[in-house]
Amino acid sequence: MKAVVVALLAAPLMLIASGCSSHHVATTASGKTVYGEQAQIIERLRNAGDDLKALMNAPDNAIPQDVLADAKCIAVVPDMVKGGFVFGANHGRGVATCRTGHGWSQPAFFAITGGTWGAQIGLESVDLVMVFLGDAGMKQLLTSEFKLGAEAGVAGGPLGREAQASTDWKMKNKILVYSRTKGLFAGIDLSGASVKPDDDSTRAYYGKPVGFDATLSGTGPTNENSNLFLSDVREAFHESKAKQASGE
Repeated sequence: MKAVVVALLAAPLMLIASGCSSHHVATTASGKTVYGEQAQIIERLRNAGDDLKALMNAPDNAIPQDVLADAKCIAVVPDMVKGGFVFGANHGRGVATCRTGHGWSQPAFFAITGGTWGAQIGLESVDLVMVFLGDAGMKQLLTSEFKLGAEAGVAGGPLGREAQASTDWKMKNKILVYSRTKGLFAGIDLSGASVKPDDDSTRAYYGKPVGFDATLSGTGPTNENSNLFLSDVREAFHESKAKQASGE
């Protein structure tokens, strides 16, 4: 019964999150105007970069430089929709990248879906950043499909100086979660949510099916629009290295 209700609740959320693709218009990195699904993907890349910058610049609540220094992969879900009335449901589409021997990988597209059980009333939009720590975190993401809180050790990430005060976050978890909540909920619970490749977006962006692990390991095709997201990732991690070197 619970699964049926969560499924029924998730369906309208998916429509809200995706919107009507025919109404989307965006400009590519080269200035070309695109529409529909291509425009949605361009918007997702830009919004993911903007969300990462916003979480990096949040006063007293920024993602700590110590966390970024240990990150092997980072994934961003702009405007994830969560709603609930007794049952809660999450749905969103995101973009991920991992460190490779020659820089950050091309973006890999994924979907996050799932539900939580609890007394929840409301509807919210959440900007979500997941930081995958060390080789174990990267390996988790490269499995292509997993459940948060099950196979993956996941927790809310430390903020500000919390990362320096304690190393528990590094020892106990593979994934740290950061979020900006725009709606009615005070926080977010991703327990049991499933992360899997977004094959439709991948095919539309790269022009053919590409394996999740191939993209994130740096062996897949490239797209000039990737810098709409990757430039913000590089900036965040360049700042992290600079601050570590200066001892800040």
